[in-house]
Amino acid sequence: MTSYLVRRFFLMLLTLVGMSIVIFVLLRLMPGNIADIMFDSAGFVDPAEKAALEKELGLDLPIPVQYWEWISALVVGDLGFSYVSEMPAIDEIGPRIPITVKLALMALGFSVLFGLPLGVISAVRQDTPLDYVLRVISLSGLSLPSFWLALLILMAFVTYLGEIPIYTDPPDNLWDELLLYTIPAAAVGFRASAIIMRLTRSSMLEVLRQDYIRTARSKGATDNSVNYYHALKNAVLPVTTIIGFEAAFLIGGLIITETVFNIPGVAHFLVEAILMRDYPIVQNLVMFIAVVVVLINFIVDLLYAVLDPRIKYAD
Repeated sequence: MTSYLVRRFFLMLLTLVGMSIVIFVLLRLMPGNIADIMFDSAGFVDPAEKAALEKELGLDLPIPVQYWEWISALVVGDLGFSYVSEMPAIDEIGPRIPITVKLALMALGFSVLFGLPLGVISAVRQDTPLDYVLRVISLSGLSLPSFWLALLILMAFVTYLGEIPIYTDPPDNLWDELLLYTIPAAAVGFRASAIIMRLTRSSMLEVLRQDYIRTARSKGATDNSVNYYHALKNAVLPVTTIIGFEAAFLIGGLIITETVFNIPGVAHFLVEAILMRDYPIVQNLVMFIAVVVVLINFIVDLLYAVLDPRIKYAD
C-alpha cells in the first residue's frame, strides 16, 4: 500500500506539472494579450507605451522564462497579481472558492440524494409503470442542457412569482445562503442525478442476476436484505466512479450556471479573466481545478478498496 501511495503521488505530481505547461503555453498562444486589449479598447496604440506595459508585466520575456518565474513562485505560494485589478491573485480568487465549492457540493448532494435511491427503485421495480416513469425522467435530465433548464427556472420565477432568484448581495445567514444556492444547485444536479440514476439501475440489474443473489433468496433472505445489502453493496462501485467524476466536473463546470444566476464563483470569474487575458488569474484558477480533479480521482481509487475488500493495492 505504501509503494502504491508513493507511485500515485508522483503520478499526480507529474500530471499537475504537465497541466501547468499546457495551461501556460495555450494561454500564450491565444491571439492578443492584456496590453493589446487595453490599448485597443482605448482606441489608439502607442507602441512605446505598449512595449513598456508588456515589459512591466514580463510579457516580453521568452515563454520558458515566464513559465519558470510563474511556477517557481507558485510552489512557494505566491500567486502573483491580477493584471486587471492589480490586487494579489489570492485576494481575488480566495473569496470565490467557497462559493463555488458550496454550490458544487449542494448540486452533488442533490444528484446523489435523488439519483441513487431512484436508480435502486427503478431496478427493483423493473418494467413496472414506476420504472417507466423514472426512466423518462432520467432521459429528460440527460436531454435538457443545464443552462437551458436554468433559464426556464428563471422565466418561471419571473412569470409566476414576480421575482428573479439571482445572486445580488451576499446572504446574511446560512438559511438565506441555502435558499440562494438551492435553485442553481438543483438545475445543475438534475443532469448528474439522471446519470447516477441510470448507472445505478443498470448496475443493480446486473448484480441482481448473479448466482449469489439467487442463493441468498433461496436461503430465505428478505427482499430488502437482498436488494439493499447484498445487491446495492456490490452495485455501488461503478456508481462511485461516476459520482467522483461528477464532483470533479462540477468544480470547473459551473461556468454557465454561475453566469446565468450571477453567482460570483470561480467558474464565472474564470470566464471574465480569460476574456481580459488576465494570465495570473486564469493560470491559478485552472491549476486549482486541476488539483481538485486529481485529488478526487485519488480519493475515488482509495474508496474502491474500502467498498470492495477484494481490491488490494499491492506494495
